[in-house]
Amino acid sequence: MKYSFDTYSLYKNEKRFAFVVRAKVRMKETVDIDVLRVAANKAIKRYPYFAVKIEIDENGAYVRVPNDKEVAVLEMGNKTPYLCSKEVNGHLLFLECDGRDIYFNISHTMCGGRGLQPWIMTTLWQYIADRYGIEPNAPSIRKPGEPLLDGELEEPALNMLPDVEPVYEYKSKNPKVLAFDYMNGLFNPFVRNNNYRVLTFEQKDIMTFAKGNDSSVAAFFLITVAKALDKLLPAKVAVIGGEMAHNLSANIGLKNTHCDTLSHIHIDYTRDQLSMDMEKLGTMTRGQIILQTDPSVSCKELREKLKLYEELDSIQGIENKRRYMKEHDPSLGKDAKHGTYYVNYTGQMDWGEVADYIESLAFIVEGHVMLEVTSVGDKIHVCFMQILNTDKYINAFRDVLEELGISFKMEGPFPKRLPKHQLPY
Repeated sequence: MKYSFDTYSLYKNEKRFAFVVRAKVRMKETVDIDVLRVAANKAIKRYPYFAVKIEIDENGAYVRVPNDKEVAVLEMGNKTPYLCSKEVNGHLLFLECDGRDIYFNISHTMCGGRGLQPWIMTTLWQYIADRYGIEPNAPSIRKPGEPLLDGELEEPALNMLPDVEPVYEYKSKNPKVLAFDYMNGLFNPFVRNNNYRVLTFEQKDIMTFAKGNDSSVAAFFLITVAKALDKLLPAKVAVIGGEMAHNLSANIGLKNTHCDTLSHIHIDYTRDQLSMDMEKLGTMTRGQIILQTDPSVSCKELREKLKLYEELDSIQGIENKRRYMKEHDPSLGKDAKHGTYYVNYTGQMDWGEVADYIESLAFIVEGHVMLEVTSVGDKIHVCFMQILNTDKYINAFRDVLEELGISFKMEGPFPKRLPKHQLPY
């Protein structure tokens, strides 16, 4: 590829959906925005690959160049600023503050949850250090001034991917896609409501249940959402499909890369299977996750993405590249495989004493009946997102959790307020 891996997704069409991540951190005390502004600009120096702006080169292509302007830390207003705009000093990221809430907004082209979370953790470590005059004990958090990890700047390439036959090939059972909901959400202002709720669980409750049912955190939430939809969808729907993103950077020897190297796992449940006990569902779901995260399987999607990026290099001009991306993006074309719902889990990360200052963490993205699961300290947080003004999905999910004896606290709904990119043309 001629350009950085992180630039090619900028050609995606944002007319309907924003290609961003908005992380909401609720602190236990009101945030001092002036201290946060200083901390954020200390922290960004640890992540030079995020301190960039977008320009157009002589070939009519987007390029990332260093941006030494201040990272914007703003009071949250009535309108969310655009990424790359003058208001945020041209950066592909910025922060907002509202009472106890800090919002980290960042372009999804630069990272996913696993790449985003270390930057958040560094910023919060520095904020707590500056705000309270202490250095919280958190050995796993990357501190400002520390060197980059081995491979942190490296990017995926085709020659890194294993050239072997996949041990497994997913064959879709054609699960129900909530297409009518999406159409309503896009075109019907009377029911459109891009919103999210935050559910907080005791980590020990989820872990104990999962271990007792041959499951895992990710498998547990994949199963519970499927069972919730089983309550709602008509009997003529034969298959309910779960989809989950998998960060495959470790599979290709780039475990420390910040890049958004994702494949997707698909688990199709027939209605009969959803009547099985939780242990059988746990074994089935966990087995599918293991199979589909095998390097020989999970690298297939990345290979297709890299080939697309190489093809984009031969296309001249921004609009032509956008058109080609729209027509050939393997995640959107006629051969794309979609689930009924989505569950993503960033896994456990060691926050140390920083966790003592945080009430909740939610990753907010585009999506409908989509869950982003995070873990901070002894809590698990679930951001449950949808695009419609309806309680039926969240109520069915709550019913399943209550039937399983899982306690939780829920807040919301809140508006997503996702920014988009304001790119040069």
